[in-house]
Amino acid sequence: MTTREDLRQDGAALRKRLFGPAAGTHFVPNYADLRAELAFGAVWNRPGLALPDRMIASLAALASVQRLNHLRRHIIAALELGLEPRSIVEIFIQCGIYVGLPAAEDAMAVAEAVYGERRIVLPPEPPRDYPLDELDRRGRALLEAFHGERGYSGYASPDNPVTQALYPAAIQYGYGEIWHRPGLDRRQRAVVAVAAFTALKLEGQVGKFGRSALNAGLSKTEIIETVIQTGPYSGLAPALNALAALSEALR
Repeated sequence: MTTREDLRQDGAALRKRLFGPAAGTHFVPNYADLRAELAFGAVWNRPGLALPDRMIASLAALASVQRLNHLRRHIIAALELGLEPRSIVEIFIQCGIYVGLPAAEDAMAVAEAVYGERRIVLPPEPPRDYPLDELDRRGRALLEAFHGERGYSGYASPDNPVTQALYPAAIQYGYGEIWHRPGLDRRQRAVVAVAAFTALKLEGQVGKFGRSALNAGLSKTEIIETVIQTGPYSGLAPALNALAALSEALR
């Protein structure tokens, strides 16, 4: 039977592996042990989701709720874990669809500072100047492959003239542009979406994207674990609400 001491020791070991020995200190007595036990022993050490995917979910949650000091430490840990610099910033760009471009830019500014310290330079790329009709075509193709018929239900219904004032732009720039950018594959982008929507307390989107994540190659266990991974960063209560939505969507 696992004990609190087991969780604390295992969590402290993983925390040290990811963030170095300095992460095990805190000026409040016993708080560092509580953090090791809960965040790293009870969550990060769970089976069912690989460490790189847990890091992607953590970065998405931290960017979504704008915990920039913690985000900095996690960007460094993500690099040490082997995530590509381009992949990290793509997480933040995708979160910009959900939480707003200013929040994405603040997260990218943190990454830029870390990369500058480490002399990491993102290679130049050709301009992405696809015409809007091409963004619409491939955006709708991805939406239909990812969501199926549910891609045009609810707020996405073509019969709703109010939501249709915005939804075509979401198709073009979300699915047609951002989800096609290099740096993250479709499976990883599904992890970003589920984690970000959980952090933002958008249970309806968690259910929709959680179910669709199966079409991107995630298992039910991986989808559930993606939600659980956000708990230490954006709260256990939002994660529990998201899990309740998932329990219906994945039934």
